[in-house]
Amino acid sequence: MPNYFNDNEDLKFYLHHPDIQHIIELKERSFSEKDNYEYAPQNHEDALDSYEQVLDIVGSICHDTIAPNAESVDREGPHLDHNEVTYAKGTAENYEKLVQAGLIGMTLPRKYGGLNFPITPYIISGEMISRADAGFANIWGLQDCAETIHEFASEELKDKYLPMFNDGATAAMDLTEPDAGSDLQSVALRAYYNADKDQWYLNGVKRFITNGDADISLILARSEEGTEDARGLSLFLYDRREHAVTIRRIENKLGIKGSPTCELVFNDAPAYLIGNRKMGLIKYVMSLMNSARLGVGGQAIGIAEAAYREAAKYAHERAQFGKPIIQFPAVYEMLTNMRVRIAAERSLMYETARMVDLYKAYLEIGEERTLEKEERQEMKTNQRYADVFTPLLKLTASEICNLIAYDALQIHGGAGFMKDFPIERIYRDARITSIYEGTSQLQVLAAIKGVTTGMYLNRIREYEEREINPELEHLKKKLMKMTETYEEAVKIVHDKDDSEYLDFHARRLVEMAGNIIMGHLLILDAQVEKRFKYLAELFIKIGDAANDEKVNYIKDSEIRDLGTYRQVITDYTE
Repeated sequence: MPNYFNDNEDLKFYLHHPDIQHIIELKERSFSEKDNYEYAPQNHEDALDSYEQVLDIVGSICHDTIAPNAESVDREGPHLDHNEVTYAKGTAENYEKLVQAGLIGMTLPRKYGGLNFPITPYIISGEMISRADAGFANIWGLQDCAETIHEFASEELKDKYLPMFNDGATAAMDLTEPDAGSDLQSVALRAYYNADKDQWYLNGVKRFITNGDADISLILARSEEGTEDARGLSLFLYDRREHAVTIRRIENKLGIKGSPTCELVFNDAPAYLIGNRKMGLIKYVMSLMNSARLGVGGQAIGIAEAAYREAAKYAHERAQFGKPIIQFPAVYEMLTNMRVRIAAERSLMYETARMVDLYKAYLEIGEERTLEKEERQEMKTNQRYADVFTPLLKLTASEICNLIAYDALQIHGGAGFMKDFPIERIYRDARITSIYEGTSQLQVLAAIKGVTTGMYLNRIREYEEREINPELEHLKKKLMKMTETYEEAVKIVHDKDDSEYLDFHARRLVEMAGNIIMGHLLILDAQVEKRFKYLAELFIKIGDAANDEKVNYIKDSEIRDLGTYRQVITDYTE
């Protein structure tokens, strides 16, 4: 039977990556739960077999239920009735299937009803679900909130709310407000503490909240009177059963229409503090956002995969001038570039997921015992790399997703502009990936730290030190030359010693680093499976040309050019 896991050999490849064994060992604490839970694995092979079986179930649900429902969900969408959000019929069916399969809260510990899965198979699941229906992926993916509760909430809150996820509880993260979108330190929704009742209460408005009528919501609110910055913000949990939030409306969106996006009014809504006061944005939301951005990376790649497959199918079926259009170079070049770029982004995504898996496993172990010096160092190294790889992934994957959706529709020609073909919906769904959970411009601001601190270059040097097969050596040498060009570009910008000039070229520098990193990752993948050699070869060719264009632009620019750009905008707007 067709299956979204079995029909994609890349997913199985990354599930069985050599580093997964180390992650399993840490996650399973040397398989210490095998005597307490009958579904806990006995060893590494058993754990991988469990991952495969679950992912096979997800793949089947995606193929048999979620994908067939996608078009009707897009047409019907959610509805607001008597302050309650009702999902489209297909959305409800999708969610029920996943709940029955025990796939909500799958990364949670077994004592809370979870599967204790690492992030990597969870992201694989998210990619498949996004390929089936990107809008539904938002509803399913917000179980990230369970991870935040598990990581930072009190034992009392964890015991009360985490088991609800396995029973089918939905979740939301309520961050954005009418005057606080990307600038979350401007959040104004108020939280006040009633000492007599030993209870926090929330008042204010949240806007653009995905799945806003969720059972469990995490809310960023201003708990400290007289503050206006991030230091006055705390994180709270709201239980929908309190019925203290009014849903003003469900937004009418361009895409991901099955996912309800709500405007919410809190009116003395009882809430529970997560962790410590004043750490809401600085620590907890940043952790939550990083998980969400990794998830959007998976969503973007899933959408790109769907777009690519629709385009390839149409190109085989559509004949012009006596032959299928896939035989024309203009078309097969577009399709090949789609496949290559998806492979590159997928290599970056699962590299990032493994980093997250490693440092989070050590964080959990650190709650149980004192980490050894080497363990502490491995945790810190992976956390630092994950902090700069995550925005790099979110930036590049979402932009490539939009490009692939654009080209896939183009291959369909006029037919793609009609609602008769899925690519029309896929094209609309793709657009949001470079906007929410931090726009591409904001991802650049986060990712540029990887350039200025040398983190990207350090990682590139680590890749260079790894031994590779002689047949791949010419590709490695090309990447080393690209790295010299990248270093030259960084030096040019650094030597100007001007923060605005750095911001102006930040995206160019970040994308140059990304092209080199993804090239190395594809070479390392080719060490294990030869089919990646051709993908690496073509991606490095594309990346080299793109990097040359960027460095030439940087060489030809001066600080005074910024004034010219500002003047053009000033003249036009005035």
